[in-house]
Amino acid sequence: MGQNKFNMGFTMRFIFRSALKSAAALGLLLASFQSNATGFEFRVADKAAELFYLYKSSTFGYGGSDVGWGVMFNENDDVMLSGSLLVSGNGAGGKRALQFGVGVKGYVADLNGADLQGGGLGIGGLVRYVFSSSTPFAILVEAYTVPTITTLGDAADFSEARIAFELEVSPSARAYIGYRTVTLEDDGNNEYELDDSAHFGVRLSF
Repeated sequence: MGQNKFNMGFTMRFIFRSALKSAAALGLLLASFQSNATGFEFRVADKAAELFYLYKSSTFGYGGSDVGWGVMFNENDDVMLSGSLLVSGNGAGGKRALQFGVGVKGYVADLNGADLQGGGLGIGGLVRYVFSSSTPFAILVEAYTVPTITTLGDAADFSEARIAFELEVSPSARAYIGYRTVTLEDDGNNEYELDDSAHFGVRLSF
């Protein structure tokens, strides 16, 4: 009986990881043929890296919609796929410097080091303040949380939060430095971190 449970668990993990890798490969393949792409975002930290493919990209200082998907890897060979839809704009009162955004973000993660697989659909948003200057820059705070009811696999809770300082290099390029945490909690209330570090990133639009 114990051996059967082990074999079933191993089979499910193998299927999950194979599907995750296949989805990432298929997404990259489709991205290479997609004619209406608007940009890419690449984020790198000391022990993790993430590439995000954008179908739509908001404008620095004005807002808009961000739609895309990404894949993240870390030093433990953990893999996370995510897809998001975020709409941002200026707050009431005509203060263009202050922006608010709300959106949804889906996650699928394979924690190789902890032998866990899970994810879910989360809700969240951002607040950005843009400082006007010859080279505009901004402070950004963004967070997402996945309620227990929308988690899947081994995840009982999933969350992401980050703060960043952005610099508009040109109308089609921005760079930023920041700090991000991505945490998965299982049914036993054990927390596992996919990312908890400072990072540097660039976003290129075309």
